[in-house]
Amino acid sequence: MADWDLKKLRILRTLQELGTVTATAEALHMTPSAVSQQLTGLAKALGVTLLEAHGRRVRLTDAAQLVLRHAEAVFAQLERADADLLGYLQGEAGQVRVGAFSTAIPALVVPAVRELRRTHPGLSVAVREAEAEAAYELLAQGSVDLALSLAAHAPTPRDPKFSRVSLLADPLDVALPAGHPLAGEPGLRLADLAGEPWIFGSSGPWSQITTTACESAGFVPEQAHAAADWSAIWAMVAAGMGVALVPRMAMAGGLGAVGRQEAVGRGEEGHGVSAERGAGGVVLRVLHADQPRRHVIAAARRGSEGAPGPARVLAALRQAAAAQTPGDTTIQSS
Repeated sequence: MADWDLKKLRILRTLQELGTVTATAEALHMTPSAVSQQLTGLAKALGVTLLEAHGRRVRLTDAAQLVLRHAEAVFAQLERADADLLGYLQGEAGQVRVGAFSTAIPALVVPAVRELRRTHPGLSVAVREAEAEAAYELLAQGSVDLALSLAAHAPTPRDPKFSRVSLLADPLDVALPAGHPLAGEPGLRLADLAGEPWIFGSSGPWSQITTTACESAGFVPEQAHAAADWSAIWAMVAAGMGVALVPRMAMAGGLGAVGRQEAVGRGEEGHGVSAERGAGGVVLRVLHADQPRRHVIAAARRGSEGAPGPARVLAALRQAAAAQTPGDTTIQSS
């Protein structure tokens, strides 16, 4: 029987993810020569060739891919074993580490923590803010137990390392200066703003989400200003410097406290006008006709989602998401 060394299999999996021996060594705090020696030993123990030269780099052979398919099942089973053992040892106690992007923390994580303090006071949640893509890296490294990310920036649902739960389809509303000619336009569509100066991040998830939404509406947004902080974006819109898409979760999470004091609902029948006016001079319009959305997901290492702690936190996150935008939530596991 072949010698299936878990440590060496994890090294092989990391090489598959990162692509080079050097990057693998850095991620695992090893030297490149030690990585090569471990993989050579694994190949000898299994009796197959795992790596082949590809220019100046190496790539995994078909045999290595076969080995990893079986290894992923082993890793998932070990995660389930850890989960069962944790449940036996801790019951309702313990700590769950959650990595989440900024707007998800006040809108989803904080309400979930409040609910858990009421229903499961022995369970603690440690929160770590991370960009949507970085949250998955922390999850893969074992630095967090659950990751809140955006579906557009997450690994495919077929990735065997993770189990994903769709939490929320977060609507994106458009913020305009209060005196803008289109601020009260009935039936406002995203395409109506094609000629406007836009405010969004210069890179990262929010830049892609904004450009993708606008391109789906038939135009490429002209970026007049670059900002990633919602308070900064809100202030620039209020100053008449441009328009911006704002996730509704950002409003629920406290962005409206920047200056909002009263809600104004024009609501002409058949036109779907919806607006919020703030003391800061911003009108927030709901794009009923072509509402763009971003999809928020939670993920765990496959096999670990059944542990009592992560399962309780996931349930609380689902509850917080359902309360966020009634009728807009989708809850599916993959």
